[in-house]
This record gives sequence, C-alpha cells and structure tokens, in this order.
Amino acid sequence: MVHLCLEDINWSVGAVLIRGKSAREDRLPLPPDVGRALAAYLRKGRPPCSSRRVFIRMKAPRAGFSTSVAVCDIVRAALLRARLQPERKGAHLLRHSLATQMLRGGASLTQIGQILRHQLPQTTEIYAKVDLVALRAVAQPWPGGVR
Repeated sequence: MVHLCLEDINWSVGAVLIRGKSAREDRLPLPPDVGRALAAYLRKGRPPCSSRRVFIRMKAPRAGFSTSVAVCDIVRAALLRARLQPERKGAHLLRHSLATQMLRGGASLTQIGQILRHQLPQTTEIYAKVDLVALRAVAQPWPGGVR
C-alpha cells in the first residue's frame, strides 16, 4: 500500500490494484466503507502535491513514502499516543489484527490467506492459534480423560 497510486483505484467497480514483491499484482475488492474513508482522505486529509501516490508525507518534501518503514513508524507513533503496548508494534500489527478479526468473524484460513496475499497456506496457519476460544470449541476431548 506504500506505493499505491491514484490509478490503482477503480472506483467504478470497487477494486484496488495491489503491487507486491517480485512484481506480483493482485486486484482486490474495495469495500464501500474503506472506499468512503479513502475518498474522504483524498478530499480532506491528503496534503496537496503533484504526486500520483495516494499516501503522502505530511512534512516536506511532499512525496509518497519511500519504503514500508514509514508505515511502521506511523503505527508505532499511534500506539505511543494511545499508550498501548501490544506484542507486535509495526505494520504487521495491522495485518495480524485484520486476520484475527476475520477469523473471529468466521472467515476461513483460505479466505484470510487470499486477502493477506499469502502464497502458501502454511503462512496463514499462524493465525489459527490466535483464536483460542474458537479452537477450544472444536477441540476433541483427550482420549482417556483428563490427567
């Protein structure tokens, strides 16, 4: 998302083109609430500049972020302001939070992997251990009872 450009958003069909590692490109749905928040940012929150990048530095020089480290810095600063001390503190916190909410909402690991753009199912399996309440509900009793 760091390198997201205005041309990557297809407002008419509600989709966004995401570019990733190794020149990988995926078109993902743009949910209406996210589209509204993005449009509000573009109209009212984004600093004026000539860059076609969606997300722009608030301080000069007004340009798109150069690396994903900027997102990590923004997340860390927001956590400090909120006086939160989660285990994960960088941009991965956002991905982890999304996966956890999707899992709790009933999404399958396959669906979560598609949204997070994981290439291997094993990469998504780390999120299965997060929802212990749901795991307990499907866990089978230990053969021979409790010891």
